Amino acid sequence: MSQPSAVPAAPRIPEAVHRRRWVVLGVLTLSLLIVVLDNSILNVAVKTIASPAPTGIGAGQSELEWAINSYTLVFAGLLFTAGLLGDRWGRKKVLLFGIAVFGAGSALAAFSGSPGELITYRAVMGLGAAFVMPATLAVLMNVFEREEQPRAIGIWAGSVGVAIAVGPITGGILLEHFWWGSIFLVNVPVVILAFVLMAWLVPDSRDPAPGRIDVPGVFLSVVGLVLLVYGIIRGGELADFTDPTVLAPLLAGLAVLIGFVLHEKRSDHPAIDIGYFAKPAFSAAVAAIALVFFALMGVTFFSAFYLQSVRGYSALQAGLLILPIAAAQLVFSPRARLAVERFGARVVCAGGMLLVAAGLTAFTFFDAHTPVWTLELVFFAQGLGMAHIMPPVTVAVMQALPREKAGSGSAINNTFRQVGGALGVAVLGSVLSATYRGEIEGHLTGLPAGLRDTAGESIEATLGVAARLGPEGSALVAPAYHAFLDAMHVTAACSAAIALFGAVVVAAFLPGRRAGGPGAPGGPESVAKPEPESDAGASAPVRS
Repeated sequence: MSQPSAVPAAPRIPEAVHRRRWVVLGVLTLSLLIVVLDNSILNVAVKTIASPAPTGIGAGQSELEWAINSYTLVFAGLLFTAGLLGDRWGRKKVLLFGIAVFGAGSALAAFSGSPGELITYRAVMGLGAAFVMPATLAVLMNVFEREEQPRAIGIWAGSVGVAIAVGPITGGILLEHFWWGSIFLVNVPVVILAFVLMAWLVPDSRDPAPGRIDVPGVFLSVVGLVLLVYGIIRGGELADFTDPTVLAPLLAGLAVLIGFVLHEKRSDHPAIDIGYFAKPAFSAAVAAIALVFFALMGVTFFSAFYLQSVRGYSALQAGLLILPIAAAQLVFSPRARLAVERFGARVVCAGGMLLVAAGLTAFTFFDAHTPVWTLELVFFAQGLGMAHIMPPVTVAVMQALPREKAGSGSAINNTFRQVGGALGVAVLGSVLSATYRGEIEGHLTGLPAGLRDTAGESIEATLGVAARLGPEGSALVAPAYHAFLDAMHVTAACSAAIALFGAVVVAAFLPGRRAGGPGAPGGPESVAKPEPESDAGASAPVRS
C-alpha cells in the first residue's frame, strides 16, 4: 500500500528568531569555545603548573589529574540536572547563570596560591560549564528547523576544533609572556562579551508543559554520577581499580544509577524516558561518544609530556604542532552531513572511528626523533576522524528526542562524553603511570627512599629529581625518556583498541543509507515528523 504524501508541517520557529538564527549560533559557539578553550589550555600548561614556585605551584602528578578531574567530577555530576532545569526554567536563563559562574571560577583559579585552591576553583568552573554545555545545544535545536539542524550541529561541533587550536596556541603565548594564572584569567573578558551577546540576542525557550519535577530521579542521577566518576578518578590516581577506596564508590555509583533507571521506568513523570535507549541507533550513538572520548582523552593527557618533555618543544610550539587536529575538525565537521547523506551514518562514523584508531596506533611507533611531518599527518587524521564522528552521532541523539526535551538530550550527549573522557584519563593514565614506574624503577635504586618515590611518579618528576642532583642526575635523563616512550606506546595501543571497538559498535548498530535516497544523519527516525507544539510559536509563517 502506497504511503500518503507528507504535508510539510508549519515551521515552529518565530520569524524574528529564524532571521537571526546564524547569529545566535555564533553566540552559542562562542560560549562553547570558552569551555573547551579552558581545558585545551590546561592540557598545554600542565608542565608549567607542575614546576616549583614561582614558575608554577609545584603540583604533583596526582594534583594535576585532580585539577582536571575536579572539573570533570562536578561537570559530569550536574550535566543531566542542568539540562532538565534548562528545559523547565528556560535555557537562556541557565546559560547566563552558567557562563557567569564559569567566569567567576576562572578569575579565582588564576590567582590560586596552592594546588588545593586550584582544584577547588576548577570545580567551580565545572559547575558553570555544566549549565553552559547542554544549554548551547538545546538552544540550537530550538532556533533551527529540523532540516537545518545537521548543518548547525556540524558547525557547533566544528567550533570545538577552533577551541583545540586557539587553546594551546593562546596558552603557549600566555605562558611565554605571563605567569601561569593568565591561562585562566584570559577567560574573563571572553565571558563578559559572551554574557552581553547572550542577553541581547539569544531567545529563551523551555518545555511548555514540563509536568512535575522528578526530584528522586534528579537526586539519584547526581549521586550516582558523582560516585561513579569519583571512583573512576580515584582508580586512576592509585593506578589500581581493585583498591577498596575505588571499588566502594564505583559499585555504589553503579547501584544508584541502576536504581535511577528502575525509578525512571516506573515513574509517571520521569526525568528522562529510558525507552529511548531501547533504540539501537540512539544507544550506539551515545556509546560512540563515550568510546571516542575514552580513547582520545588519555592520549591528550600524555601528548603534552611527549611534545614538551621528550621532544623539548615549548608550550607554544606544542600548541602549534596540534593545529592539524583543529584544522581538520573546523573544515570537515560542518561538511560531515554531506557524507552522511551520501553514504549513511554507519559508514561515515565507522570510517571516522577507524581513522582515529589508525592515528592512535601511529603513536606506538613514535620516538624522540619522529619527523614533524609524520606527527602532523597523524594529528590531521585524528581530527578528520573526529569530524566524521561527533556531528552525526550528536544529530542522532538530539533528533531522537522532541524539541521540548532538547536540554535533556544535550545533557545525555555530554554526560556520556564526560564519563567516557574521565574513564580515559583514569584508566589510560593508570596504564601510563604503572608502565612508566615499572620501566624507571630499576634506574632509581641508588637514590634515597624519598627521592626514589618522587622520581617514579612521572617523567617530569624524574627529570626534576635529575636536575636537583646536578651532574650525578644526568644518568637518569635517557632512561626517563625511554621509560616514558615505552609507557606511551602501551597506552596508545590500549587507546587504539578502544577506538576499534567503537568502530564495531557503530558499524553494527547505527543506521545505514536509506534505500529510497539520501538519509539524514539520525537515520530512519530522522525523517521529518510533526512535533508537539511548544512556546517557540506554532503560528510562524511558512518559509520557503
